[in-house]
Amino acid sequence: MASSAAFLLLVVVAALHACLCHGQDGGGGGAAVAAIYSLGDSITDTGNLAKEAPPGAFETIKHLPYGVTFGRPTGRCSDGLLMIDFLAQDMGLPFLNPYLAKNMSFDHGVNFAVAGATAMDPADQFNRTFSMPFSANSLKLQLRWFKDFMKSTYNTDQEIRERLRSSLILVGEIGGNDYNFAFLANKSVSEVETMIPAVVQTIINATKEVLDMGARRVIVPGNFPIGCLPSYLTAMAAPEPSAYDSTSCLKDLNIFAAKHNTQLQRAIAGLQASYPDAAIAYADYFNSFLSLLKSAPALGFDVGSTHKACCGTGGRYNYDERLMCGIEGTAVCADPSVYVSWDGIHMTQAAYKAMSRLIYHGRYLQPQILDFPENNGQT
Repeated sequence: MASSAAFLLLVVVAALHACLCHGQDGGGGGAAVAAIYSLGDSITDTGNLAKEAPPGAFETIKHLPYGVTFGRPTGRCSDGLLMIDFLAQDMGLPFLNPYLAKNMSFDHGVNFAVAGATAMDPADQFNRTFSMPFSANSLKLQLRWFKDFMKSTYNTDQEIRERLRSSLILVGEIGGNDYNFAFLANKSVSEVETMIPAVVQTIINATKEVLDMGARRVIVPGNFPIGCLPSYLTAMAAPEPSAYDSTSCLKDLNIFAAKHNTQLQRAIAGLQASYPDAAIAYADYFNSFLSLLKSAPALGFDVGSTHKACCGTGGRYNYDERLMCGIEGTAVCADPSVYVSWDGIHMTQAAYKAMSRLIYHGRYLQPQILDFPENNGQT
């Protein structure tokens, strides 16, 4: 895998250009959610990268076909809505505006996520062992934005605590880009695996900070089965059938992602023990995504297109890192709603909606800490 660093550089940069990436219910479930505050990367970003990028940078995210299902480009890394949007709808709240947007309402929450963000800060000691190809917006920066926003909006720490007590906080999904940057630096799989404890601890430390601010209901998502993504299926294609699992995904990559998730879940359990009055849930993106693939026909997806990008060109997976979605020479599928992958890296609105249902209304939020308003449970 380390020999594929050149490809991974293209994937990470292209991803940014193309889109730009067990507890007690003490103070959480049962109470209405007044606001949602979200930290993360391209899976959650509703426009911060598009707002932050200077003219001429990351242009594809600012134009169609991104946002084609929504009716206009919004800065989201998809054809339409994201999981965070469906969660807000189901909570009876409006979509979260990006923190960097001006003259917009933040009455019901703020989205601090930025496409391409890392969990670890580029200046952290671990990251000094390799150089990043460009500056990333880290979890540390997003936490600073979060704290600055709360302090500028509320007069006292007690007011902040009261606000957060009635809010839902999402810390992630984040961390995938940390590993991508390491692979870019020609680190082997075994070397990158040694990063997992540091990445997980960074996520846990951020979660602890929001809990110390007064948050009482927090969701921490895990990583996706990256071996199922068209980008990796294209780059890491193996001649041996044994390299693939029953869902036609690359085993080794999914094993790597699963190791991250296992360590994250253990750390969340430890954190929950230290905060018995809070409700901290793990959002299982890994198994919910695999469930989506296995139930694709029943969920309305074309079984022959589950591993193909809707927007792209070329090859078995309709993905070419040299011709990413939005670049001349690519095309959009006739019906994004029957595709799982939007651009080979991110998912379609239809897939995000299905995953949101599987997680927040199904068995992949562990434990279930959410109560949805009547008539808002299944939009």
